[in-house]
Amino acid sequence: MIYESHDAATPTTGRPRLLPWSNLDGNPCYLVTDDTGTGRLSRLADDIEAVQLGMADDLLGHAVDLLGDDKGTAPQLRYLAACLAEALHDVHRIARSRGARLPAPHGGEDSGAVEEEAPGI
Repeated sequence: MIYESHDAATPTTGRPRLLPWSNLDGNPCYLVTDDTGTGRLSRLADDIEAVQLGMADDLLGHAVDLLGDDKGTAPQLRYLAACLAEALHDVHRIARSRGARLPAPHGGEDSGAVEEEAPGI
């Protein structure tokens, strides 16, 4: 499955974009840009998001296989659970980032704020 989010029609003026990576302390990183979201760092973030979504999709396939195998061991299942939790974290961050960049509905107020993410989440 291919995941792409290059959409030049959605301007990101002044709205912080939650990036798909954290800093060295585990805190979220944001990008504020005045262009249409097609800059170099925005494209890099789009590419990383696509890789993360693709990896999550592949992991789901492995999970189905392992869970369908009666010979799966407890350590294998714990490892699977840890990998699934990490993938879910990535997908959740991507969804929050993309949701924050959606245009405000007609008549609705949009503060442009992005919820702060706790370190390590």
